[in-house]
Formats: sequence, structure tokens, C-alpha cells
Amino acid sequence: MNLSFGNVVALLCLTAGAVPGTAQKFTNPDTLAPSYPTPQAVVDEMLTMAQVKPGETVYDLGCGDGRIVITAARQFKAHAVGIEIRREIYERTKTKVAALGLSDQVQIVNGDALVYDIGPADVVTLYLLTSSNERLKPELIKSLKPTARVVSHDFEIHGWKPAAVHKMMVEGRPHMVYLYRMNAR
Repeated sequence: MNLSFGNVVALLCLTAGAVPGTAQKFTNPDTLAPSYPTPQAVVDEMLTMAQVKPGETVYDLGCGDGRIVITAARQFKAHAVGIEIRREIYERTKTKVAALGLSDQVQIVNGDALVYDIGPADVVTLYLLTSSNERLKPELIKSLKPTARVVSHDFEIHGWKPAAVHKMMVEGRPHMVYLYRMNAR
């Protein structure tokens, strides 16, 4: 069977949700997910479901190319913080944010989402494996205020009851968006 890189990554993402959390591991323990960008239509749905308001603060854990934090700033007039552990991706994204003139609204941090202070967040967005969400759960519980919302693309946070779930088809692939409210998880 001949699969393109994109199809392999999509297959990994689709099957990873069905694999027990312990099987979703990388050789580098700091890696929380493969580098696979969230489609823009899913980004828009995630931020809409979270009901992001102007002036709120959105954190994207594993921000990649910054599309979530850029959209939060441009379309929702939010402040945004993107945390990216991979240095080369962080550099590119920080340069992109500056070139778009969004440096006053968007901060890109080269750091580990597992230890970064996310307490100021009103909304946290995730596109991480189920096993990574499990690792983040204690930090989310400890750090986030009761009014905070967590939105996860494709991968649930086990043991939490979502306030809303939305299934959508984008580019021929199903995507799930899970919204969690910290005061009702």
C-alpha cells in the first residue's frame, strides 16, 4: 500500500484515539503529540465552542504553527499564548506572529506545556494524544480557574464529562471537538 506522509499522520491520529493511553508513547518523554496542524475549520469551531470573548486569554499547548493563537487574536480579539517545545517550530512561529504584527496580542513561548504556568488562561486548546491529555489533567485541575474552558481536538480527556461534543468532516476526515468547563468537568 502506498501512503503519503499526510495520510500516515492522519492514520496515526485516527487510530491513536482507539489505542490505550499506554500505547500512545514517544521515545522522547517530552513529546506530547505528532506535529500535525489542526485544520482551520476545526480551529474556528474550537474557539467558537469555547465562546472566546475579546480580552480573554487563550493558551494553546503545543501551538505548532500558531494558527490557533493567531485566530484567537485576529477573529476573537483575545490575548493568546502558544507553548511549543520544539525549538525550530517555536522560532518559525514567533517570526510569523511578529510579521503579522500580532506581538502585542500573541506570545509564543519555547517551553514544556507540562510545567508552564497556565493559570492565567480563560481557554486552553489541545491537539494532544489521549495519553498526553492524561498527563496534563493534574496541571489543568490545579492551575485553571473554575470559569476556564478546555477544548480538545480529536482526543478526549478521560474521566471528564464534556459540556459539548461536535463532530465535523474536514477534507474527507472526521474531526471531534470536545469542550470541557472546569466547573463542570
